[in-house]
Amino acid sequence: MADDGAVRWMEAGGPGRHWAPGERILWRYRENGKERFHIVRPVTVVRDDHEVLAVWMAPGTECVKPVLADGRPVHAEPLGSRYTAPRSIALDRWSGTGVLKLARPGDPWSVWLFWDPGWQFKNWYVNLETPLLRWDGGVDSEDHFLDICVYPDRSWDWRDEDEFAQAQRDGLMGAQLAERVREAGRSAMAAIRAWDAPFSDGWQHWRPDPAWSVPPLPEDWDRTPAQVTS
Repeated sequence: MADDGAVRWMEAGGPGRHWAPGERILWRYRENGKERFHIVRPVTVVRDDHEVLAVWMAPGTECVKPVLADGRPVHAEPLGSRYTAPRSIALDRWSGTGVLKLARPGDPWSVWLFWDPGWQFKNWYVNLETPLLRWDGGVDSEDHFLDICVYPDRSWDWRDEDEFAQAQRDGLMGAQLAERVREAGRSAMAAIRAWDAPFSDGWQHWRPDPAWSVPPLPEDWDRTPAQVTS
């Protein structure tokens, strides 16, 4: 019997369906503890199979992002009130270089690759999150605040530990979930120390197809999926 991760992975818009390279999908995050989406990014599929979903977010991509109710960036709010201050969402464009995102079936994290201008590889970024839920138009998740930055020399450090702690103080994350996130972090660290996939797979040398255009943000970016696999 397939486990939940395998079922979640294999049923994208239909049993056994995988997206083809060049297809456009949405990579979305729900607001913590709520149903609405507050991060939405149109991406282009690089690879999608039983081992990994790889997508490319191109420079200049129009995205949905969270902002404070008055339009200021979220990080302009002091940490102590960052998660309790009223919020809204805004449209913006991804600035700087593009991002390659990788997710393996059932993993409670995804790995993002960043480059400096001129394709100088900068780092991997392990984003701890709920395992991706696939639907016919993309993938959905919820961010878990805590992250890990991994550098080309294989050194690493934790990121956003202060936000992870504040989210717990503000009731966005209970004790059980927080422990699951810590366990996910420990699992990710084991993969880093062993230099397991995707770090050992050479994705830092990948380049996007020059024929790909920047995918647009659809008007119905917040639609409820017709089919979600869980």
